Amino acid sequence: MTTGSSSTSSSSNTGRPATAGGAISTFKGQDRALHAGRLGTGGLLLSVLAATAPLMVVAGVMPTTFAVMGIVGEPLLFVILGVVLVLFSVGYAEMSRHVHNAGAFYAYVARGLGGTAGAGAAAVALVAYSALQFGIYGIFGFEVSGLFATYGHVEVAWWIPALIAVLAVGALSWLKIDVNALVLGVLLVIEVALVVIFDIAAVADPAKEGLSLHAFNPDTLTGAGVGTALCFCIAAFTGFEQAPVYAEETSRPHILVPRVMFLAIGFVAVFFALSSWALTVAAGPSGIVGAAQKQSAGLLFFLTESRLGGAFTDALHVLFVTGMFAALLSFHNVVARYAFAMGREGLLPSAFGRTTGSSGAPGTGSLLQTGVSAIVLIAFAVTDDKPTGDPTAPVLHLFTWAGNVGALGVILLMAAASVSVIVFFARRGAARAQAWRLVTSAIAAVALLVIAGYTVKDFDILVGAGPDSVLSWLLPALIAAALVVGLVQGLVLRSRKPEAHARIGLGNEAFQLDKAAESTP
Repeated sequence: MTTGSSSTSSSSNTGRPATAGGAISTFKGQDRALHAGRLGTGGLLLSVLAATAPLMVVAGVMPTTFAVMGIVGEPLLFVILGVVLVLFSVGYAEMSRHVHNAGAFYAYVARGLGGTAGAGAAAVALVAYSALQFGIYGIFGFEVSGLFATYGHVEVAWWIPALIAVLAVGALSWLKIDVNALVLGVLLVIEVALVVIFDIAAVADPAKEGLSLHAFNPDTLTGAGVGTALCFCIAAFTGFEQAPVYAEETSRPHILVPRVMFLAIGFVAVFFALSSWALTVAAGPSGIVGAAQKQSAGLLFFLTESRLGGAFTDALHVLFVTGMFAALLSFHNVVARYAFAMGREGLLPSAFGRTTGSSGAPGTGSLLQTGVSAIVLIAFAVTDDKPTGDPTAPVLHLFTWAGNVGALGVILLMAAASVSVIVFFARRGAARAQAWRLVTSAIAAVALLVIAGYTVKDFDILVGAGPDSVLSWLLPALIAAALVVGLVQGLVLRSRKPEAHARIGLGNEAFQLDKAAESTP
């Protein structure tokens, strides 16, 4: 495996391998590395797709996009974004054949743009994926509270089931990753099956306009709201890019990771395009915007009630919650592995760079995420019903604020990774051999930066705030602040601990270099 020039500076004057502040060499081999061979194609694919939360997208994101932006052509947007993300995945997948690191995004950025940029990307990734999980905790608690009220006639504050979910997710994350994949897989398959049943029912019983393909007409994408609608829709894809995070836990990462990424993006694009089209068929292209504005997040359940009956709709409500739980577990696993990778490379305290017992799980990173999640939920719970008198305000704010902050961070990380792919191969003299991949990466980078620009520009719309609201710049500033903190940390490491800085992004490869150096007389 090509390590790049950074590995050449990894030895000290004594001839012993350099370490990240002396911390790396203190771990035993089994503590330093995630357990390989735990995930095959199926397990990896299910772990990745669970983060996309298909039912939450169909029941939540799609109606919101129809209602807020008034654009009928949402199915076409999913097709367009699918193409953009396939272009992104071409270079991203090729990079995954050369870099196997649980740090994924930041490891790629470090190997392409240098350790300081990698440190900045690491901080952004940690904040972005954590924010996405926090947002889902909020809507999870809100929905479970609603189930208790509807079916049990019991009033339960939203933060109680949310905190219980934090503990449950934290406990599951300590199990072997293949056990987690099984849990995610079962929940994912069930929720996908229910959405497919609705799609078939919608096609079998369309509105008065019949099986209209009007939603795929380019004319439906005219207007000022298209850019913002892209922001809504691209958030639905978040999760497919997580495959490289599990690279160290597969037996053949150079084969499995690219395969799973293309399978995931292909499935997500087709599934979401068809499901959003089914919504337009069920409500009618001329009526979908009005229906979404009237029903809001209840649109899917409203449409299933008349076609598939109350029992199916009740099951859909329950599976809506379990699908969110699967997404929570998936994001938690990703954040824990980012924390593990950062601890192993000196970007977090060394304790986070250890695995736990026979499960091989990044236990300390998991504990960190569990603790931070609990603190965030408690902070929002304290504001419950104050000062607006609206008991749903804190939870809905948590979902929209954190979800959009996280989505912005991931979009920027994808753009940075695309640029890193170009630099990585160009520096290694492989630009001609990888020319078409570099072209697709460049196109993807430009497209993603345009979407990021729209996201920042229209952030007040995305979070439901007024154009003059401080939130329109304060929330995106969280990603900027994370980037600055990471870059400063990278610069400090480069100045004070150059050997640690040189290893940012190397991951377990640095450990192998340590072993090789120690075995040399």
